[in-house]
Amino acid sequence: MFPRLFEIGSFSLATYGVLVALAMIVALFTVVRFARREGVDPERAWSLGIVCIFAAIVGAKLLLVLNEWDFYVHNPSALFSLNLLQSAGVFSGGLVAAVIAGLLYMRRQHMPILKTMDVFAPALALGHAIGRLGCFAAGCCYGKPTQLPWGVTFTNPLAAKLVGTPLGVPLHPTQIYEFLVELFNFGLLVWMFPRKKFDGQIFGTYLFLYGLARYFLEFLRGDPDRGSVLNGMMTTTQLISILMVIAGGLLWMRMPRQPEPATSAHA
Repeated sequence: MFPRLFEIGSFSLATYGVLVALAMIVALFTVVRFARREGVDPERAWSLGIVCIFAAIVGAKLLLVLNEWDFYVHNPSALFSLNLLQSAGVFSGGLVAAVIAGLLYMRRQHMPILKTMDVFAPALALGHAIGRLGCFAAGCCYGKPTQLPWGVTFTNPLAAKLVGTPLGVPLHPTQIYEFLVELFNFGLLVWMFPRKKFDGQIFGTYLFLYGLARYFLEFLRGDPDRGSVLNGMMTTTQLISILMVIAGGLLWMRMPRQPEPATSAHA
């Protein structure tokens, strides 16, 4: 765990911020590469990526505030604090906001919606994978205590101060779990691209796989900003994950059916 790259006097550079910035840059260039491959205007794809990034930042923080509504209602000044500004927020909230903003932008710019969403899927997985390394460095999004041999023990007091990371206790490395999930998703989506059968297949696959993985990873998360719905039956993120799986399945239902082989009649 390495929350800060360096400090000079009162100035410090957070490892998380650097990796998230790197994730955004890598994701944007990945979008442009796949846009050219799919015949989508690269300049519009780049602009759409910028729109989605800003929407994701707002959406992630908004869901964080909603999950901790009781705290922010009684501490409204915290809405303008540096802690909230530096917080990553909740990824699923950012994803929903980015999809909504992206759909509005694509309609306005007359872009092919499903084809463009396919272009963004590998970039989304790769950018998120890099971002989770930032979470690991910062100590946020940590897991529950575990006795498994790969449990990670955080020791940096700065992480405990900034994001409440438990120190001296082996925890599930949920950040690394999600990094591996998204790295696998990226590789699979890249492999699928030349074999794709219909527009929406790549994005639908991403929604289904990530939603499924995130639903189960939520059971291992130990950080308090989980939120709950349906009288505590599941976290807010788990509900969004279920909706992602359903949306991914609906996109896959668009797959064209293979024509039945003709049968020859014999006298």
